Formats: sequence, structure tokens, C-alpha cells
Amino acid sequence: MKKIVLLMLAIAGVAFAADESVANETLKAYSVVAAGIGLGLAALGGAIGMGNTAAATIAGTARNPGLGGKLMTTMFIALAMIEAQVIYALVIAMIALYANPFLG
Repeated sequence: MKKIVLLMLAIAGVAFAADESVANETLKAYSVVAAGIGLGLAALGGAIGMGNTAAATIAGTARNPGLGGKLMTTMFIALAMIEAQVIYALVIAMIALYANPFLG
């Protein structure tokens, strides 16, 4: 993994030493890769968090069925908070893809 990161940094150094059009194309390509990896990690983290939230709610309802309604309400609020983090990652990825502040 370290070799891949160092290779990408070396290629980026060469690309930024080149003329502006090559540097812009390289930066666009890296932005696409970063957006894909970032969204993938955000979706993975969100899915794990949502699964844990649902499992805890089901376990809580199984232990005390009388609290099922309150637990369900709390679960939906927690799911909205988790999903908001994934949406923030999507917004940052869209900015990196379409309104990249580093392109000259």
C-alpha cells in the first residue's frame, strides 16, 4: 500500500512539473479516484453504523417490548444522523469532481 501511495505522489510531482494542461488532467483523474474511494468508505462506514443501530434496537425491543416505540424513534433519529455523514461525503465528492478549487 505504501508503494502505491508513493508511486501516486511521484507521478503527481512529475505531472505538476509539466505544463498546465497535463497537470489539470492529472488532478482531474486523482479527483475521480479520491471521490470514488471517499464515497466507498463513507458508504461502508454508514452501512456498518446503520446495521449496529438496527441490531441494538431489535435487541432492546426483544428485552423490553414496552419500549419498542421509543427505541424505534431514537433509531430513526440515529439513522438520519448517520446518513447525513454519508451525504456530506457525497457533497465533498461532487465539489471535488465538478467545482474543484485546485484546477487552474
